Amino acid sequence: MADPARARRVADRIHKTVAQVLERRIKDPRLGFVTITDVRVTGDLQQATVFYTVYGTEGERRRSASALKSATGLIRSEVGKALGIRLTPTISFQLDSLPTTARSIEDALAQAQARDAAIARAAEGASYAGDANPYRTKDEDEDATSSDSAESAASPEEAMHEQDVFADEQEGGVDNRQIAALQAQAMAEAAQADAESRSSHDQL
Repeated sequence: MADPARARRVADRIHKTVAQVLERRIKDPRLGFVTITDVRVTGDLQQATVFYTVYGTEGERRRSASALKSATGLIRSEVGKALGIRLTPTISFQLDSLPTTARSIEDALAQAQARDAAIARAAEGASYAGDANPYRTKDEDEDATSSDSAESAASPEEAMHEQDVFADEQEGGVDNRQIAALQAQAMAEAAQADAESRSSHDQL
């Protein structure tokens, strides 16, 4: 029957043993900067998968994988000695892709932050093509209304002056009409008198 707690203890022991062997025993020049990230052991303790990362290029990762494959026998022997159990698990190495994915995410975030910073710097030096605030405020509307009312509304003195001028024009119009009527009447009387004078002269 599988014992998860025992499998976890065996995995931890394998983790420490493999890390020590890589650091102290393996002298293969192909082996790069390898870090053991995790170890998974099956419930029956027959198989152990060692996850690792390699700091460097794709070529360095391939060379390190070859070095680990070549050293698998030595590493399994050292693991058996450290565990002290009847059957030593088979050892396999698996490149851990999680750190690579995390690094890609970090790079993408860094690029996004750089773009945001560039946009912010460009925005600081930009200016509006028109007014900063194209919409009139309530105070501006009230000022404009007050100004229009002041221009359209005349003062009491001006209103009285306009009334006096209108009255004078009306009175002047009446006087002119009266004078014209009197002149017409005088001309008619003069014409009548002249006609009578001529009539009397003809009778003589």
